[in-house]
Amino acid sequence: MLMFMALLSAGLQAQDVSWISWDEAVKRSQTDKNPKKIFVDVYTDWCGWCKKMDRDTFQNPEVAAYMAENFYMVKLDAEGKEPIEFKGKTYKYIPQGRRGYHELAAALLQGRMSYPTVVFLDEEMNMLSPVPGYQKAKPFLKIAMYFGSDIFKEKDWETYSGQTK
Repeated sequence: MLMFMALLSAGLQAQDVSWISWDEAVKRSQTDKNPKKIFVDVYTDWCGWCKKMDRDTFQNPEVAAYMAENFYMVKLDAEGKEPIEFKGKTYKYIPQGRRGYHELAAALLQGRMSYPTVVFLDEEMNMLSPVPGYQKAKPFLKIAMYFGSDIFKEKDWETYSGQTK
């Protein structure tokens, strides 16, 4: 009985992240009765820190639960080849040297193409902020709560980050 309870408890703690496509996030933001904010993980296949953040940060049960409740979660390959329609514009892959880039990734990252970078958008798909670099689970959750819980509307980041642990 104790073994069963331990297994059940472990199973409840593990939560898979439900990633959706950009198009699905746009659709949901326009059709859901209570739309969520959008979180975009901009990555590349060759980025080791992106893979580490997937494993260590996004798979953290507390992070995964908070993100699922507050955001549509999108993975965007910064070197993806498929065109993406958004707000009346078609964003395309731009070949450049050995690797190219996707115009939507460049727009979301405001031209600063570094990976991993995550981007927070509000319910109307307006930019809140890109956040560059690898983030461990606890600091990432603090950032996610800043945007997901609308704290950014009342406090600047310096005030918020200085007051919470």
